[in-house]
Amino acid sequence: MVRDEIKKIIEKAAEELGLKASRVLIEEPKEKNYGDYSTNVALTLAKNPMETAKEIELRIKNYELGIFDKVDIVKPGFINFFLSKEYLQKQVSEILKNKNKYGDLNIGKKEKINIEFISANPTGPLTLGNGRGGFGGDVLSNALEKAGYDVTREFYINDRGKQIEDLKKGLYKGEKRTAAQIQKENQKFITEKLKIKFDVWFSEKSLYKNKEADKILALLKKKKLTYEKEAAPTGGQGALWFKSTKFGDDKDRVLIKENGEYTYLASDLAYLKNKFERGFKKLIFFWGADHHGYINRIKAATEALGYKKEQVDFIIMQMVSVKEGDERIKMSKRAGKYIALEQLVNEVGLDAARFFFLARAANSHLIFDLELAKKKSQENPVYYVQYAHARIHSILAKYKTHPVIRPGAQSNDWAKLLNHPSELDLIKQLIRFPEIIEDIAKDYQVQRIPQYAIDLAESFHRFYQECQVISDEKEKTQARIALISATQTILKNTLNLMGISSPSKM
Repeated sequence: MVRDEIKKIIEKAAEELGLKASRVLIEEPKEKNYGDYSTNVALTLAKNPMETAKEIELRIKNYELGIFDKVDIVKPGFINFFLSKEYLQKQVSEILKNKNKYGDLNIGKKEKINIEFISANPTGPLTLGNGRGGFGGDVLSNALEKAGYDVTREFYINDRGKQIEDLKKGLYKGEKRTAAQIQKENQKFITEKLKIKFDVWFSEKSLYKNKEADKILALLKKKKLTYEKEAAPTGGQGALWFKSTKFGDDKDRVLIKENGEYTYLASDLAYLKNKFERGFKKLIFFWGADHHGYINRIKAATEALGYKKEQVDFIIMQMVSVKEGDERIKMSKRAGKYIALEQLVNEVGLDAARFFFLARAANSHLIFDLELAKKKSQENPVYYVQYAHARIHSILAKYKTHPVIRPGAQSNDWAKLLNHPSELDLIKQLIRFPEIIEDIAKDYQVQRIPQYAIDLAESFHRFYQECQVISDEKEKTQARIALISATQTILKNTLNLMGISSPSKM
């Protein structure tokens, strides 16, 4: 990644100046006149950032790396980097050589990560909220695997507790199926229709069948992390409480109620222990907005079990509503008023459903524009991206044979023909792909992928309008065929990450 190369160059220059650049932030400026990449490292290293920035710039120029066309210093000490066209031209061969492996990283070093998502109570059809977490969890799993992690996708089946009892009592309007029947149907829908493949379907009931819940409570008692309170007037046992405030929670939590019923937290503790004992170093949970208050108690439980709070991460999915004309429909299972996920997917198609659910950050309210999702035009962002892939396929089909250029060939003279501004801009977009993977691996913000797909499609469509791919100039034709072949590869990789198809025609 060019961003990593820039970081190493800056660290080397800083070291020569006797400075330690422990945290070098490389960003893409919002305005192109500030370069392709920029850093504020000089502002963090010294009292006189302008002087330090100039010293770093001088050393970078002395390295003669061929990466930069120029390096600029801007007050109060920013260093801006402009990539050279020679460097950009070489990247096309790299993409063609690596194909679908382009963007593979080793950040994760095969560390085991468990990602739990959807985990819907089997009380009815899956809602749009379940879909948001489902697609988000699936795509985050794909991205983390691309980044080098060993990912396990897990569905936690809440098949015991109050909601299951409410289902039996008929408290969910219009629902006449048993929890087992609903779960079986949901599982089939998730696997076959949503194309989400879970590695583990974990039953909450198994924690009690295997006495794991009892064992975890015994462990907490042994650690003196429980106590009884609120003894019944009859002289019976009081509720059993977990000393979660000892680990940063705002109040202690009940593990067993006075009536002997185990709470969800008892299950959660046993489940946490089960996951860590399976060798996972990091646990990621996709939860609905109504579960935000559970974060502190789960972090407390993690620490109480002898693990680090940093080993658990939570992605809270905000509410989903559907925009149909001027009407917004809010979802509520208990009230019996909601659009089932299956209904929406049937109406707009899986590709559009995935793209629209992924397009906004998890912590922001999502308004699903039903009419836009159904449009078969470039107004629809998923259509716009897929059309770029289909257009490339059409051009390659017209060319009939794939480029004579072979990746890794000794001469890269053909690449020198890629010097039009829109060609170079397209290459800049292509080489952002590994950086998108790296950023998601750090903060789990998967909405970067659909946005990147739009940016890449936009760059390609602009290139297509400004540059004739197939012409009488054989060498230039072959160079541009190589460029669009590389673009097709990255578009397909991006669509694959989102679980969206790459059509050959539209």
